[in-house]
Amino acid sequence: MKVSLFITCLSDAIYPRVGEAMVRLLAKYGVTLDFPDVQTCCGQPAYNSGYWKEARETAKTILHAFEDSDFVISPSGSCTGMIHHYPKLFEKEPEWLDRAERLKRKSYEFTQFLVHVLGVTDVGAVFPHKVTYHPSCHGSRLLGVKAEPMELMRHVREMELVPLPFAEDCCGFGGTFAVKMADISGAMVAEKADHVLETDAEVLVGLDMACLMNIAGHLRYRNEPVRVMHLAELLYEGVSR
Repeated sequence: MKVSLFITCLSDAIYPRVGEAMVRLLAKYGVTLDFPDVQTCCGQPAYNSGYWKEARETAKTILHAFEDSDFVISPSGSCTGMIHHYPKLFEKEPEWLDRAERLKRKSYEFTQFLVHVLGVTDVGAVFPHKVTYHPSCHGSRLLGVKAEPMELMRHVREMELVPLPFAEDCCGFGGTFAVKMADISGAMVAEKADHVLETDAEVLVGLDMACLMNIAGHLRYRNEPVRVMHLAELLYEGVSR
């Protein structure tokens, strides 16, 4: 099967190690990731800001990039969720609507692909640290990704997974929301960081680098030593020990 990596803007530009972890981890299961270099932003910033015409043009690039892929996987529930909005974008353009529906059906967030397509729940990782998990809004609410990361983390040996208080509360990033309503966003991430610190966890893990970047930035601002990681990084580090 032809499995393609949709890296997303943040992982590509700021956190390339997340993509590297995904590639190396999936190689254990015989999956070689294809990387169409014409891929670009999914169009979510424009879509959320009401610029649907511009979002459609960006979406067409993504549709072209992954036209021949059997599966498309991404380290971001947010960007995968945007692909699931494409049929709405093209509801009045039948040719593009059909392509959007096909891409939606074959697009998966990373843990969804591991658990539901590959049938993997135990990667053999060992991670002797105290960890808490932040479920990002788009992944958990738009895609319904809830059980998959928990199942993968339950099988990580020597790891203590502690519940995050008010885990489902938004971290305050929300893309353009963090810019347009900076004061409210700042208060939300401060509250989220407070809850992370309540757990006494050494590591905060999640599935979306936008949210993790936001929380990590606030923790660094407060000089708190909590390590922030994407789950793919944690799993790969755990199997590389």
